[in-house]
Amino acid sequence: MMQHPALTRGRVAVITGAASGIGLAAATRFAGMGLKVCLADLSPEALRRAADQVAAAAPGGPDAVLTVPTDVSRLESVQALRDAAYARFGEVALLMNNAGTAPGGGPYDHIDRWRTVLEVNLWGVINGVQTFTPPMLAQRNPCAIVNTGSKQGITCPPGDTAYNVSKAGIKVITEALAHSLRNEQVARISAHLLVPGSTFTGMTSRGETEKPPGAWTPDQVVDMLVQGMSNGDFYIICPDNDVTRAIDNKRMLWATHDITQNRPPLSRWHPDYQAAFETFLRL
Repeated sequence: MMQHPALTRGRVAVITGAASGIGLAAATRFAGMGLKVCLADLSPEALRRAADQVAAAAPGGPDAVLTVPTDVSRLESVQALRDAAYARFGEVALLMNNAGTAPGGGPYDHIDRWRTVLEVNLWGVINGVQTFTPPMLAQRNPCAIVNTGSKQGITCPPGDTAYNVSKAGIKVITEALAHSLRNEQVARISAHLLVPGSTFTGMTSRGETEKPPGAWTPDQVVDMLVQGMSNGDFYIICPDNDVTRAIDNKRMLWATHDITQNRPPLSRWHPDYQAAFETFLRL
């Protein structure tokens, strides 16, 4: 399989939310592929621990790894991340806007958590795209921008509405980014929406120390990311050990049909439509 040119040995990846979970798995994988890696996260201590792991995988050792404590919700902090990456490495081939947080809240509760989730999850991606895309375009070489979304931003299940809104927004901005980039005359940047399935990370573990049988590991998600980028896929939708891609497709189609068939919103969870949804899954 031909790899995406942004994943070529010697090039540079910047990853937010890189101190744990999918971000750390991606940083370790990219370093093992010979990329130089810039790790961004809130905690300097967590970044130091992550840097040791990533450097151990990197052929270039610690010299191939840069850590930059970053609050992605603050534009000036993301701009400082950009400046540090370019000052150290001279280019950015891959930007992975991956930082995220939860929980948020429902439609009419936890307004404080709403703000935090939107500022980190959605504005973190907006700040990253706005800050890094112009200099990456100016490089005029093959690059990639990966934004980490969620199936909750597509099917929007009841529960954490704030999180759903943040991830739905990431889907919209990444789709618009891909469209805009392909209409840039000098663009050699691809955009990708990474949509993990159930993945066992610090954010999703809820205090548990053992991975549930149905969940994927972050490494499995990164495997699919690398493959999807190399295939030229925009939507990189990961299954897990409980939910196949076929089931995901049915769930996404059902959600869209709520609009086209004028059903109640979120009818998948509406008691009057439970039997119809189960029948739809079996078709």
